[in-house]
Amino acid sequence: MKHTIDLKNFEIRTDLINENLEKLEDKTGVTIHNYKKDGIEVEEVSVNQEASKRTGMKQGNYISFLFEDVTDATNRKNLEQEFINVFRNFLEKKDLSIDKSCLLIGLGNKASTPDSLGPKVVDRILVTRYINSIHPIDKEYRVTSAFAPGVFGTSGVETSDIVCKLTEIVKPDFLIVIDALKAMNVNRVNKTIQISDAGIAPGSGIGNKRKEISKETIGIPVIAIGVPTITDASIIVSDTIKYLYKKLSYTEDNMNNSVYKFKRDKDINYLEKESKELTVEEKTKILGLVGSLEEEDVRQLIYEVLEPIGYNLMVTVKEIDFIIKELVEVLSKALNASLHNKKISNFY
Repeated sequence: MKHTIDLKNFEIRTDLINENLEKLEDKTGVTIHNYKKDGIEVEEVSVNQEASKRTGMKQGNYISFLFEDVTDATNRKNLEQEFINVFRNFLEKKDLSIDKSCLLIGLGNKASTPDSLGPKVVDRILVTRYINSIHPIDKEYRVTSAFAPGVFGTSGVETSDIVCKLTEIVKPDFLIVIDALKAMNVNRVNKTIQISDAGIAPGSGIGNKRKEISKETIGIPVIAIGVPTITDASIIVSDTIKYLYKKLSYTEDNMNNSVYKFKRDKDINYLEKESKELTVEEKTKILGLVGSLEEEDVRQLIYEVLEPIGYNLMVTVKEIDFIIKELVEVLSKALNASLHNKKISNFY
């Protein structure tokens, strides 16, 4: 008797456009441009209305920065500079010149480290609106204000309602919303920054999707900036299976290599080495029925196993405190430099 596994009702979601596109066979209506500079990979994606239905992402423009290690001084500096260059150009294309005022919103829970990115970034934003209310500021500075509304679970008020009412009071020309996101691949956690003009739904990364914050709901342009700081336990398990195949393949290819024999396993990053893809038969021999499944089906199966029993935990890295600190520094410095024309010293 042939066994089949119905996985269609189980969907693993991601906030990242490039991860959604990886699952998409038909990319009609999607334009992609990418390049790499100083170790930073930049991918620009445009999604039209028809394609948005297939990607699960809203119609709009998305820019992703992929980097290796934000805790490395050189990588961090290159990331910061490229973000400034790209974001300034992004604002110019959106006709958001320096005479347009901006309200920055830091979404998330400051008491939860992986979710504290937004509030901590806005804490370090150069705010000029209060000065401008007393005396017109230098033309080289933009009128900016910043606010962290907290989360629905602690305030009891929908974040989008707070932002909507605050927008009516402050009357900015556009919003920048910063939030922590969720990734569908372990290798993108804390290694991607995404910019989008399609808005954002607070809490969507942890399955607690709240009312959307976008141009449609707020009435002014909304730019969302996010970093994936968490992933699911099911993703880690499925990625481990994928890495198991790569490890076994690399070991088989190099077991008679004299160079390999004199190195410890932990000193070899087999992901960076060339090795053949295991066949379905070889995978099945290792893991039985699971080995016969496609990579996406393995993810769905593990999700189906863990989710109903409450074990599909949200997971982050052990160094998250330090990494959040570095990400906050990069984003706050880059945003301050992008929003104003004058060079800004470390005033914080």
